[in-house]
Amino acid sequence: MTGLRVGPLLRYVDGEGAGTATVWVEADRPATAEVRCADGAGGASRTFHVAGHHYALILVTGLTPGTATPYEVLLDGACVWPPVDGRFPPSTIRTPAPPGAGDPPELRVAFGSCRWASPPHGEPDPVGPDALDTLAARLAADPAAPRPDVLLLLGDQVYADETSPATRRRLAARRDLSEAPGAEVADYEEYTHLYDESWTDPDVRWLLSTVPSCMIFDDHDLIDDWNTSASWLADMRALPWWQERVLGGLMSYWVYQHLGNLSPAELAADELYATVRAAPDATEPLRAFAAEADRDPAGVRWSYRRDFGRTRLLMVDSRAARVLDERRRAMLDEDEARWVREQALADRDAYDHLLIGTSLPWLLPPFIHDLESWDASLCGGERGPRWARFGERLRRAADLEHWAAFPDSFEELAALIAEVGDGAAAPATVCVLSGDVHHAYVAEPSWPGGTGPGPRVVQLTCSPVHNSVPAVMRLGFRFGWSGAGRWLGRALARHGRVATPGVSWRRTGGPWFGNQLMTLTLRGRAAGLTLERAHAGRTGDGRATAELVVVEERTLTPRGAPAAP
Repeated sequence: MTGLRVGPLLRYVDGEGAGTATVWVEADRPATAEVRCADGAGGASRTFHVAGHHYALILVTGLTPGTATPYEVLLDGACVWPPVDGRFPPSTIRTPAPPGAGDPPELRVAFGSCRWASPPHGEPDPVGPDALDTLAARLAADPAAPRPDVLLLLGDQVYADETSPATRRRLAARRDLSEAPGAEVADYEEYTHLYDESWTDPDVRWLLSTVPSCMIFDDHDLIDDWNTSASWLADMRALPWWQERVLGGLMSYWVYQHLGNLSPAELAADELYATVRAAPDATEPLRAFAAEADRDPAGVRWSYRRDFGRTRLLMVDSRAARVLDERRRAMLDEDEARWVREQALADRDAYDHLLIGTSLPWLLPPFIHDLESWDASLCGGERGPRWARFGERLRRAADLEHWAAFPDSFEELAALIAEVGDGAAAPATVCVLSGDVHHAYVAEPSWPGGTGPGPRVVQLTCSPVHNSVPAVMRLGFRFGWSGAGRWLGRALARHGRVATPGVSWRRTGGPWFGNQLMTLTLRGRAAGLTLERAHAGRTGDGRATAELVVVEERTLTPRGAPAAP
């Protein structure tokens, strides 16, 4: 009997009431994968083959808008999901009500980043309870409780360069770990181990089967500090193991994460997807695609747009789309920046909230922002070649490669947000959603002379979902927001002859540390924010347990809008 290796993952659910969804699965052999819903909706697809693995992205049609329907997954006609143990409630597909049907619908968007796979059940967890596991347990215990309508995973869904003991044992069974890249993953097959470990965690597996998800990569999905600079990339390309690593990383990201980000219309128009589905073995076409994506990142778009009723999400690739030439350094290449601008400004009267997902925060603690801008200036030669060499060493050692390290791109994003927020068609809120920095905070920008946009603009940063941050880094982040940090940062900026940013900003919440998730609740032009942290505890009989504890709850509703939900 054909078995279900990974999944199902409920990925796309139509946000406009069309009654469609996509479900991703990995089977252990070639098969016809089918989804059957209790209300008669469904779909089927033949698996495609990549490097000895078998996958399907099943288009489900005929869903009734405004309903929640249980579903099951069949492989070659045999039911493989839900599990027979009955530990979790049925997986369901919840579809939004069609536009104009009664009061404005509520949309709950949960987000976070940076997740190490949880250890097997019963083993100690050195970084505390997993926020996704804890969310799953809460929803399973009370299926009627409010749940996210979509889960945004903002990078580092897997860690290719920081593997668990279980994964290291699997790697050691394949090759000699004394040879580079050692205990890091080396190729596509080893990437499949990471997804297997992360997504077959029973709690997370059920959660991803019943809550739609949108994803984007960050550096650890490939390697720490991926695409920091041109010299970094040249050094990596000189390593004998790097080519196979980057090809495996991009191939697996396309299969496991990127495909599910796309709408049915985008999938139908995707030539690579058609080629992969038609090929008896799609390994070589996908490998060629990954090689070209690595050679010419401007030829591939990983960014995407999703509309959820009157909320627009722009998920922006802030890793692969970079221009690394020091003379024209940019977070986004020219075509990518143009696409983001077009998507943000298109039909502004069609959305009330704009969410800009970028794995890296736009607004950092001011000292860290100025440190990165100063370093970028040094690397660009502003203080001469000796300082440039120092700047490159510092950039790599201290991970100085956020938006602040690309000053022109930082200013362009500020200008785009101001333009989005100008005039009668402006949305109620513009929220920049980020992770990466292993703590959570809220920051709000202001433009000089009261020239800023009308909407409430906020940087919402939430990380990690399941990871840790050393005590020294906690102190550093706190210092970054302090008055002394601001003073030191401006001194560095003056030394580097760095222009003053076109916007200023202040922290209005945090910093908060721990394994956590943020949730935006949007209804009409109202917006509310909740931050929850996974808190460990024990039952009366001594068993370990965890719960999500509300750390912060506030309204983001701009003045004059309806009350926040």
